[in-house]
Amino acid sequence: MKITSWNVNSLNVRLPHVLQYLNEAAPDVLGLQELKQTTDAVNSEALAQAGYHSAIFGQKTYNGVALLAREPLTDVVCGIPGFADEQARAIAATVGDVRVLNLYVPNGKAVGDEKYSYKLRWLDAVTAYIDELKRAHDKTIIIGDFNITPADLDVHDPDAWRDKILCSAPERQALADILALGYRDAYRNLHPDTVQYSWWDYRMGGLRRNIGMRIDLTLCSNNLALHDAGIDTAPRHWERPSDHAPAWVAIKP
Repeated sequence: MKITSWNVNSLNVRLPHVLQYLNEAAPDVLGLQELKQTTDAVNSEALAQAGYHSAIFGQKTYNGVALLAREPLTDVVCGIPGFADEQARAIAATVGDVRVLNLYVPNGKAVGDEKYSYKLRWLDAVTAYIDELKRAHDKTIIIGDFNITPADLDVHDPDAWRDKILCSAPERQALADILALGYRDAYRNLHPDTVQYSWWDYRMGGLRRNIGMRIDLTLCSNNLALHDAGIDTAPRHWERPSDHAPAWVAIKP
């Protein structure tokens, strides 16, 4: 079972890329972030014609998340239960016997900014939610754009980014708290020393110069058997690409 996460930075713009990726990579589940479309505006018919069921939690202009799957998506939950939030950043569903939670974690703007405080509150709420999911479901996978670098190995210039947004100690601790609930960062678990990024800035030749970060993650409950994990960099080279590349994990039956 292959589960992929991809921040598409506007599904309206990137729908042809998504359809191409579904055809070429054929993931069993694809979680999308930053749709920048309302739920009704998403072309779910095109996704269905590609062979995928879809669950959409959209928002005009900003945010928005979706889950696509070859099998039907059941027990769909949008948002973080019990956390009042106007932003469409979380969607969960069951595919087969696996509970998948797809997240678009707030960026936070800058350490000390009010948006940073919102990010930490949001992470506290989603951690409690993930703890509940882990107790309720035997097999769980958390995917998404986490807007957090797990470690210095995941940053092109750790010294320049020290204590800054995406790399601050409280953000990394929040991610560590999620992992401590009984999860593994699939890519780092299987590739402990590999330097590979999932996001590159559009500016300053970020992709060409490999100025990037690994912020798109697939976290798997410890009872799942990992087969492989990777980051598909090819779509980042397509015409008018998202600034993110798809990150994926394959689990054994």
